[in-house]
Amino acid sequence: MHKTIFAAFAGLLALTGAAGAQNYPTRPVTMIIPFAAGGPTDVLGRVLGARMSEVLGQQVTIENVGGAGGQLGSKRVADAAPDGYTMVLGTVGTHAQSQTLYKKPLYNSATDFTPVALIAEVPIVLTVNNDVPAKDFKEFVAYAKANQDKVRYGSAGAGSATHLGCVVLNAAMGTNLTHVPYRGTGPALQDLLSGQIQFLCEVITTAKPQIDGGKVKALAIMTKQRSPVLPNLPTAAEQGLDVQAYTWNAIFMPKGTPPDIVKKINAAALAAMKTPAVRDRLQGLGATIVSDDRATPEYLGGFVKSEIEKWAAPIKASGASAD
Repeated sequence: MHKTIFAAFAGLLALTGAAGAQNYPTRPVTMIIPFAAGGPTDVLGRVLGARMSEVLGQQVTIENVGGAGGQLGSKRVADAAPDGYTMVLGTVGTHAQSQTLYKKPLYNSATDFTPVALIAEVPIVLTVNNDVPAKDFKEFVAYAKANQDKVRYGSAGAGSATHLGCVVLNAAMGTNLTHVPYRGTGPALQDLLSGQIQFLCEVITTAKPQIDGGKVKALAIMTKQRSPVLPNLPTAAEQGLDVQAYTWNAIFMPKGTPPDIVKKINAAALAAMKTPAVRDRLQGLGATIVSDDRATPEYLGGFVKSEIEKWAAPIKASGASAD
């Protein structure tokens, strides 16, 4: 008798869960941006979230939670209930580089999240204050070497992709320049414009409008190839130093999020990326939207592990630490 009742109850729970996933979402979904408003991840997240809201039929609410190189916002999602109503737009900094940069990272990127979708890959650009007396990358390297006690660089936070981009650059130049961490790209950019810091290794998404407006000088793009949106900007390698620095964006949900919900969010993200207005906006900002075969949860799970391993070597070689 008891077994029959238990079996019936278990069956009812299974049906209720299936129905819940089928009707999902029934209320707004929060997308955590683990950096301050105005930065590249914020820009991409808001463009993506607006279209995903339309696809899902529920508002995707953006919440900025900066700090610890994006770890604080990501940690909130790792600790959230796996009910499908909280996700994070992670980056190479939050979900790969942090695992080596910090002696005790706040989470394990490979095991504490459910991977949902890789969204885009974005190059990093060396941008300098207009008062810096360097017309090109070679002149900047000479200037930085001669003024190591005065030259300072900013970042979106210790351990962020923008921080590590400059760490790799520092190592390549043979300099030991002062790092000034901020709670996101927005405030770092303001201090670059005012001359409080001399340069940023900035994500092209937010760097391009400042470059186009003549507010900062772009001296090198730190990828193997030039960007279609800044075709006249040489790579660092073309100018004598092979410095590779980039970021990517991907959606993660808490560990244990039901597969049906993951499938719905993945489908909404892909639909958003295929929307011409979204695609044009992101590509216009320099982001490369990934192909469908790389946008799956399965691909993202393996990709994160490979990126953690890939960045461990240069981080350890540079001696960098965000602690």
